[in-house]
Amino acid sequence: MAASLLACEVSDLCLGKPALRSISISATVADALSIVTRIDEGYISVWSCGDHSSKDDLELHCRCVGKVCMVDILCFLCRQENLLQPAIALRSPISVLIPDGLGLVRHLEPHASLMEAIDLILDGVHKLVIPIKMSTSKRKKYFLMKASSNSVSALHNDREYCWLGAEDIIRYLLNSIGIFSSTAAAPINSMDIIDRNNILAVNYDESALSILPLISQALIHQSSVAIVDFDEKLIGEISPFTLNFSDETVVAAIATLTAGELMAYIDCGGPPEDLVQLVKERLEEKNLDAVLEWVEEESSTVSSSSSSICSSSDDEFGSGSGSGSGSCSGRSGKIGGYSARVVRRSEAIVCYPWNSLVAVMIQALSHRVCYVWVIQEDGTLAGTVTFASMLAVFRDRLKCF
Repeated sequence: MAASLLACEVSDLCLGKPALRSISISATVADALSIVTRIDEGYISVWSCGDHSSKDDLELHCRCVGKVCMVDILCFLCRQENLLQPAIALRSPISVLIPDGLGLVRHLEPHASLMEAIDLILDGVHKLVIPIKMSTSKRKKYFLMKASSNSVSALHNDREYCWLGAEDIIRYLLNSIGIFSSTAAAPINSMDIIDRNNILAVNYDESALSILPLISQALIHQSSVAIVDFDEKLIGEISPFTLNFSDETVVAAIATLTAGELMAYIDCGGPPEDLVQLVKERLEEKNLDAVLEWVEEESSTVSSSSSSICSSSDDEFGSGSGSGSGSCSGRSGKIGGYSARVVRRSEAIVCYPWNSLVAVMIQALSHRVCYVWVIQEDGTLAGTVTFASMLAVFRDRLKCF
């Protein structure tokens, strides 16, 4: 079994994976927003496609240069200058949402080994972009679209691609957990995987706007922002995962609420009506009338167009690519919109230092998060365990086989 893992290629992990939704690097923030609010994946891939003079240049013609999600858009729109003129901010190029020099996405050929993929994830890559096979009928359909001057092909380099991330690799390794039995059964405090130094935590009463840099860091480090009381006990979190399935009206909440209030606002099921009213009052107090007008306009647009969104097909997304039917986002049609797809609440996912590695793996996978908070018996925050730190352990064990 160990030999089969060492011989595994990344294409083995791509079976059944949907093709990427995509958008051009020449698009605007508004274009990205219109797509991320209508899809289930959470992220869209950003592609740069230049002119090429010959078929020999085809492989270099299109490259995935980044990924964008709702949290990227929220953090951008909540900058002070953009709060004053949100309509102008939305016309900014999508490139403003992609951090420079981080290399969060990387192309990888399908014959690359599992070990290569793990090494790239440990180097800080979030998503590996892998070519996938298409059926003959689907390929013919896209070639016909490409031949039409009025259609935009969803292919890049005449191929479809999928994402692979740390979650996919952890899930794959879990299927072979037997060969790691002694390591998997060991408590996490017996191995060097609890990060005690890079904890992102704030008090309940801190301004939500002031913690935006921490939310951006959490997105990059694939973790979350803990909400703690004055005794450093964990009482909840503001997770990029939860924010990712909110909508643009959360900009108003971030601009006006405390961290604790925002935690309640983004909780599954939509915000309490008193918080919605509080957001409106504080927007007026801060002279952010432009934000209030914009989010109310956006909310009414979502409400009136929800039926057409639910019936739309993949091809109607324009710059998107992928398989599966169009979906209704379940927005509420008012300030405080949320996605009915989210089943998590703002209650933090926690474990204890004496829990086993495999138990923490299963806990993270079952809640679809890339991290688990580690707390002491009295509830105080001790650190985090991430998929990346778990992969480092499995990487070391695989090197011993």
